[in-house]
Amino acid sequence: MGIFFDIPALKSQLSVVYETIEISDIETPINGLNFLITTGLNKSLCEVVKLCELSTNGSYNHPSHKIFSSTETKFSGHNGCNDWKHIQEYILNHENSMEHRPTIIQYKAKKTRLGERMVSMNSTLVETVSINYEDFNESFLTCGTCLCMYDGQEHTPKLLQCSHTVCLHCLTRIAASQTRDTGTFRCPICRELIHIPRGGVSALPPSFLVNQLLDLMSRQRREVIPKCSVHINQELLFCETCDTVFCTLCTGGSHNDTASSCEHTIIPFSIAIKRMSEILLYKANECISKLSQAQEGVSAELGQLDSAREACLEKINETFQQIQTLMDQRKQEIVDTVNAICTEKKRVLEEQHTLIENEKNKVEQECQGLQYQVEVRNITQRIEILSEKLDSTIALSEPRENAFLTVSFDLNDSLEQIQQHLSVLGKVRTSTTFPKLCTAKLDGNTIAGIENFVTLTTVDYHGNERKNGGDPVEAELLMATAEESINPPEYGENYPVRIEDCNDGTYKLYFRTVKSGRYGIKISVINRPIKDNPLYFDVSDHNNPIAVYGSRGSGKDEFMQPVAVAIDEKDQTVYVLDTGNSRIIVLSEKLECIKHVTNEGLLGRSATGIAIMNDGLIVINWRTKYITEMSTDGETKKTFTYNAFQEPIDIAVDQNYGHILIADNGMNCVFVFDAEGKILFQVGKKGTFNLISSVAVGPLGEIIVADSRVQMFSAKGDFMEVIYDEGKGKGRYGGIAIDSENKVLLTRTEQKGRTYIQLLSLTDNSINQYIDSHDAKLKRPSGVAVANDNHIIVVDLGNSCIKKYRYW
Repeated sequence: MGIFFDIPALKSQLSVVYETIEISDIETPINGLNFLITTGLNKSLCEVVKLCELSTNGSYNHPSHKIFSSTETKFSGHNGCNDWKHIQEYILNHENSMEHRPTIIQYKAKKTRLGERMVSMNSTLVETVSINYEDFNESFLTCGTCLCMYDGQEHTPKLLQCSHTVCLHCLTRIAASQTRDTGTFRCPICRELIHIPRGGVSALPPSFLVNQLLDLMSRQRREVIPKCSVHINQELLFCETCDTVFCTLCTGGSHNDTASSCEHTIIPFSIAIKRMSEILLYKANECISKLSQAQEGVSAELGQLDSAREACLEKINETFQQIQTLMDQRKQEIVDTVNAICTEKKRVLEEQHTLIENEKNKVEQECQGLQYQVEVRNITQRIEILSEKLDSTIALSEPRENAFLTVSFDLNDSLEQIQQHLSVLGKVRTSTTFPKLCTAKLDGNTIAGIENFVTLTTVDYHGNERKNGGDPVEAELLMATAEESINPPEYGENYPVRIEDCNDGTYKLYFRTVKSGRYGIKISVINRPIKDNPLYFDVSDHNNPIAVYGSRGSGKDEFMQPVAVAIDEKDQTVYVLDTGNSRIIVLSEKLECIKHVTNEGLLGRSATGIAIMNDGLIVINWRTKYITEMSTDGETKKTFTYNAFQEPIDIAVDQNYGHILIADNGMNCVFVFDAEGKILFQVGKKGTFNLISSVAVGPLGEIIVADSRVQMFSAKGDFMEVIYDEGKGKGRYGGIAIDSENKVLLTRTEQKGRTYIQLLSLTDNSINQYIDSHDAKLKRPSGVAVANDNHIIVVDLGNSCIKKYRYW
């Protein structure tokens, strides 16, 4: 229980001064309340006690007092300094006075005061006024009449109607001497007339507040206030800034001679000890809590280890049971084969044995009664019959079957193979990965609609990077809020994560988001989170080029009106049609210049289309209306034209059939030729297209034509469908290209000047993405070609360069 005073008048002298009256042995509120006095401290402290006794229900109201359920009272307003003076004067005036001794506590305030030097400093001083333990017991817990300590027996505290407290022993004595026949007596403190209840003075209500104080004091410990060993009555102070204990008298008012000590915070050493003890206990409890959590984690891991062992043993038993079943099955097959062969051999031999027995019986029958035979002719006939039988016994003399039956396992290397396979059957795998030290890193910028990946690097307990894979890795991609807390995907959206084991201790976690925003990916190894979990990152809508090549001019690395581009699928060589310079610039996959190619088919600054054909190049010249096939070095292989050409502007080659497609804006159609230049058929007629910008061939020979929309025709020229019709009348397409997965990439320019690259699909209508090139704006984009690994090359005619992007 404490009474705190915040004195504005003294703040001008000290930065922050807190005068605190503390009952050091009382730390908890009485009946759930701390009693705070705001004004009227110049009144008799008898009223303070009354106030405390009547305020247990919080309903006491006094014109000059207020009670709050708080631990702190602040004196505010212009009367704050006067209140403080009243407190000081009251304590000094009533310290030795016995006037209020029967009712109230004697305040022996032990105050720590700093000298003038300390006042002149700007240090933050926390000053306390402590109430002596013995004085508190003597004043508040002592009967004011007999001066005996209250207890629960003879000196039980009783509360009178006047709100004073007197022990039962004194009340019994006073009632016996004053009552007579009136049934009343006068309070020994205020002389107010008190009515005795029917049960006598013992029936008076107990003083709940005093009993509470008695219980509280019996539970509290005595605090020791450290004193200076030299100045016995001087309390030690503690500087929180310097972490130093000092005595103001020993140090002359300051513990530090440096100027920086002016802003130090100084508190009594006893309070510092208490704070440090509390901090120590807090840290100890926190440490114990952490250790308990760690112990629970280890126990859980032990349980999981036992479960994993049981699962492994079960799988081992199951697998070897399958092997045993197969072995028993094979054994039974061999046994059945042996039995079947033996039975067959036995049957043949038994039949032969029976036949021999029958023949033997016949011979014996022929010989019966032979001694009584006197007819020579009969004997001769029997001799002939026996001679024939004798000849036939030669065939029966040899067993028709043999007893040879054996089994062999050394005819091949089956046993060795079984042994070899059994030696590699099953592999017990474990891991030294320590998930808490594993790290994840996001590679590159994350763009909506583009597949991105996070690299997970695993290490062991000692921090050494692991050199092999095989760890069970799980990942979950979720959207994150502004407070960096992840929530499940909204509206049922699912963000799958594809995990690739690099078998070198690292893992690639591939994912694709459909919209921009804040995301977090939760990664766990062996069902335990890694160090960076979740890994937060931002996904942008802006897709900028990863490489740019060229500028305006006629030099080695310069373009003048580039309009088209083609890429050789075999070696990813890039061929850019530099129309203004009447040449083709050949670049490597990394967009490094290899050479320049010139040819008569490029003259006139009017070549507008280029394609790859038969390990060479083929171009169309709209001015000469000639199609030129050349080698990659510029050597002409053949040329041809067609008399119906009016304005041929683009060319494409169908690698499946060897067809050459020429888009003609003048005829509003697409002419299809064979490899020799013979016309086969045309696609479209007047009104079918509106100023064709480009033509391309799909994976199955589909003819894709772009003007203000995108239309698809079969390889024979039959109309199939409009792939994208929303852009009709609002802008025009430039170049068009199709990858092996039926994704269509187009450059587009809107009427309002907006330019971008659009991604569509021949098979999936849900794919409709845009590449805005936010930091490197396109200006009149024209030709486009697909490279490997989901990259495209775009010709930026307005900026006289080419740009490379990731598109999927």
